[in-house]
Amino acid sequence: MVDMNDSTPVQWLDGKQSTAQPVLKLAEADNVAVALRTLKEGEEIVIGHNDNATGEVSSISLIIKERIMKGHKVALHAIPGGARVTKYNQLIGVASEPIAAGTSVHTHNLAFTDNDVSLKPEKHREPTVVDCTDTFMGYQRPDGRVGTRNYIAVISSVNCSATVANRIAAAFEGNALSDYANVDGVAAFTHGTGCGMDAAGEGFQNLQRVLVGYARHPNVGGVLLVGLGCETSQIAGTLEAHRLASGPLLRTMNIQTTGGHVKTIARGVELIQSMLDEVNAIERQPCPVSELTLALQCGGSDAWSGITANPALGYAADLLVKQGGTAVLAETPEIYGAEHLLTQRAADDSVANDLMDRIAWWQDYVKKNNGSLDNNPSPGNKLGGLTTILEKSLGAVAKGGSTELNGVYRYAQQVDRKGFLFMDSPGYDPASVTGQIACGCNLVTFTTGRGSTFGSKPSPCLKVATNTDMFLKLSDDMDINAGTIVSDGDSVEAVGRRIYERLLEVASGDMTLSEGHGLGDNEFVPWQIGATM
Repeated sequence: MVDMNDSTPVQWLDGKQSTAQPVLKLAEADNVAVALRTLKEGEEIVIGHNDNATGEVSSISLIIKERIMKGHKVALHAIPGGARVTKYNQLIGVASEPIAAGTSVHTHNLAFTDNDVSLKPEKHREPTVVDCTDTFMGYQRPDGRVGTRNYIAVISSVNCSATVANRIAAAFEGNALSDYANVDGVAAFTHGTGCGMDAAGEGFQNLQRVLVGYARHPNVGGVLLVGLGCETSQIAGTLEAHRLASGPLLRTMNIQTTGGHVKTIARGVELIQSMLDEVNAIERQPCPVSELTLALQCGGSDAWSGITANPALGYAADLLVKQGGTAVLAETPEIYGAEHLLTQRAADDSVANDLMDRIAWWQDYVKKNNGSLDNNPSPGNKLGGLTTILEKSLGAVAKGGSTELNGVYRYAQQVDRKGFLFMDSPGYDPASVTGQIACGCNLVTFTTGRGSTFGSKPSPCLKVATNTDMFLKLSDDMDINAGTIVSDGDSVEAVGRRIYERLLEVASGDMTLSEGHGLGDNEFVPWQIGATM
């Protein structure tokens, strides 16, 4: 790796240079390395480093002073108390006490600190060159949108109608759709809110954008909206505010006006049956890759996330953007401390300022709720070797690749630009993905190190493992193993290309493992903000 100052974008691992070593030093100026296996007290290791800029190979000898778990950090030399600790040649915290060479660097001796690098967009960035030649087999909608799946959605406006919505969808399980080869299923999207909330508040606006985003989603061919009748989230108001018109493929009903649960379920089943022939009539046809909008997501992260799966997904995102497609990064609390890597790539000052406005909103939000943006990483993340939010965020941002940041959007806001984009959301995966799908993402890619078994509807979710051990253990849930970058010496580019090509196959109809397991109905979680009254 080249010697970078803190404001230089991260350059990620080429595994072919590093797999034989006991530890992995990610950049020449780093003062920590990542253990590729458990290191034993008293053993002597030799650390080699290949500088890609000069081609020179350097090495140091290090005595391990204590047992260090695989994936955790080891100090390469003595680090004074209060000194900066760097990984990827980026700040990940300061030493909370003196750290001896050969000892573990983790929660007991590494403290969070605010970053101090430039947030200004880089000048003279080369614009992304778009050359769309790749295609996939998609569902072309009459309004020009393109879907990767063809669902009928039953959406509850309020929790009070959730059971009815689920019962309607359940009527089409098993062999009920065997005569409708082009219908991927009838999916219920239910939630725990919709009433007892401020109709002028941010939480209500979030919910409305989610409901509308799913109702007009390109992966949805028909919609049934089900309400109770007296809730805050009135269906008629939602349709009017967002200019949605009811018709043969967008039907609405309320339990109170229909006559109760039993009659509403029966009527709902009739309405879905009336849509089936028309939804089934649409067939897949060749569509340009520029019509794909990919949600970039990670969860259950570990030390390998920022070394393998996330940079490989970033490479795949770059391939998609260069074909004229769209890639949407999210999880604002999990870019905190690495936001400079995004603002420096912003297309202009306005985009950079929009991102920093969302960071400021989160700082105020957690303060009001007696929290901190440094409440991450989670216990599982820490067990996997991540220590501070700075370290976690550096790995998370890698999913965004290297192209220009063209826009910043509110939660579940419909995206109206192409290229690499950011959508504000919590770090909580189900809520974040729900917002990304609502904003228009017709594919989801989800990287994980600890083994999150997430899945989503109506957009299929491709799972990417960060390490080979977990991939083998959870092989029924992981679609792609990016751990080969470390275990087998594959390059980030090769694995990124593998992810991209698999995404095109999934977009064309191949099922992901999570789809095979039927995941996605219960993972619909609109982000709730504000008081429940």
